[in-house]
Amino acid sequence: MSLDAFIMGVAFILIHLLANELIPAKRVHRLKWFSFSGGLAVSYVFVYVLPSLHKEQITIKKYGDYFTMESELYFIGLLGVLIFYGIQKVVRKAQLNSESRKARSLFWLQILFFGVYNMLVAYTVISHEVLGIQAVFYGLAVGLHFIAVAHDLWREYSDIYNQIGRYVLAIGILAGWFLGITVNLSPLTESIIFAFISGAMILNVLKYELPPDDEAHFFTFAVGVVSYTSVTMSLKFFFQW
Repeated sequence: MSLDAFIMGVAFILIHLLANELIPAKRVHRLKWFSFSGGLAVSYVFVYVLPSLHKEQITIKKYGDYFTMESELYFIGLLGVLIFYGIQKVVRKAQLNSESRKARSLFWLQILFFGVYNMLVAYTVISHEVLGIQAVFYGLAVGLHFIAVAHDLWREYSDIYNQIGRYVLAIGILAGWFLGITVNLSPLTESIIFAFISGAMILNVLKYELPPDDEAHFFTFAVGVVSYTSVTMSLKFFFQW
């Protein structure tokens, strides 16, 4: 494991353990924080995740006649959207119907799926050997994304999240590290994993990190989009990411 990946992993773990300490307490500052991080996350999806998914789709063509549609990995990404959206929908429905006991039980299911999500993200970082400046910008976007997701889970059931949930999510990062170090999957399998978590990440970014209209600070959101996109595109141009 590279030093870059190790530092990112430690940062991701600390984010899950301390996410709610990192969010500004005042409402205005909190809204600006989420608007800015939402801008970075949306930019990350469009300038990094989608191009990388396209690159992976081109790569799997070498596996011959099994992949001729030029959209197989996009379908896997769509499955990621479908599965995570379905789980969240079931949990929200139980909450709205005031089924408190059932909703708390289903919340555990949501925590477990996000633990798996974290594991796959961590595995992807290790297996793709994200290094140097690229690791910094990858870690920044994913780290802010983790903060938004963790904060949303905390707002649903703070007692469950603080007592056990945040540790499950941190263990997911550790499990991804372990798999990345000890398991050598085929390039095709790694592409499928990347596609699945890309779909899940796109859903989570649009669901968790884009503030509702009445809570959004558009100027701060725009600053996040423009700044992250400008820097990332410049680095792609000069370093051929």
